[in-house]
Amino acid sequence: MNDDVRGYLAELVDRARAALGDNLVGAYAAGSVGLGAYQPGRSDVDVALVVARPLDGAAKRALVDRLRHEALPCPARGLELVAYRRDVAASGTPEPGFEVELNTGQTMPFRATYDPADRPAADGRFWYALDRSILRQSGLSLAGPPAADVFADPTPQDLRRLLVAALTWWLALPTPPGDGPAPGAEDAVLGACRSLVRCREGVWLAKADAGRRLAAGPVRPGPGRVGREDADLIGRSIEARRGGPPPSGPEARAFQRRVLDEIAATH
Repeated sequence: MNDDVRGYLAELVDRARAALGDNLVGAYAAGSVGLGAYQPGRSDVDVALVVARPLDGAAKRALVDRLRHEALPCPARGLELVAYRRDVAASGTPEPGFEVELNTGQTMPFRATYDPADRPAADGRFWYALDRSILRQSGLSLAGPPAADVFADPTPQDLRRLLVAALTWWLALPTPPGDGPAPGAEDAVLGACRSLVRCREGVWLAKADAGRRLAAGPVRPGPGRVGREDADLIGRSIEARRGGPPPSGPEARAFQRRVLDEIAATH
């Protein structure tokens, strides 16, 4: 996390506290910042706010007005912010359960969602419980109690279903045909690596770290298993995040399918 992001987060917390008053329980950096993998020019800033009581429409709009990029310029690609009630954060529910969601930034399409029912199903409803699981392990407290005291994991069965839903969603995205580099394929590969490491080892890692873990691990016997034999694809995906060419769409999709099959078969 660089100084620009650190200062931005401090101002964001001050503005959230001004909007929410004593209803604000805590604020937490999630995503790449929480996992220690923030990459300037590529990463978003992910923040979770936790409130004690439900937010009414006026409070939600006031929060969005104070934190959107036009009011508080985000130094990263964009801000992805979600506010939860404390009882929802602590419940381990697989449902979205948010009070308000804000996406905003210079290169990020603006979106403010004031009710989970308004979230388009095609955009995926699995993100939130997975994010709360990452927050429980690695959330960086910007204000309030430690993240591990606030957020809960879903049950193992729900976690597996959420990971399957996430991989299925990724696989449904369009990708260029042929063997040429496919922009975004690197994130598809490394996101699948992170899901598989969480399923196998019970730990969330940054995407590139999860790729390195799998690439350095044992060769996995049996059809469809993922292991050291995938080191070349994983390595190229990591290098693509530093400016190298991404893998092709078909090879990324084949890797994702093998990861999906392994996770779906886990009991």
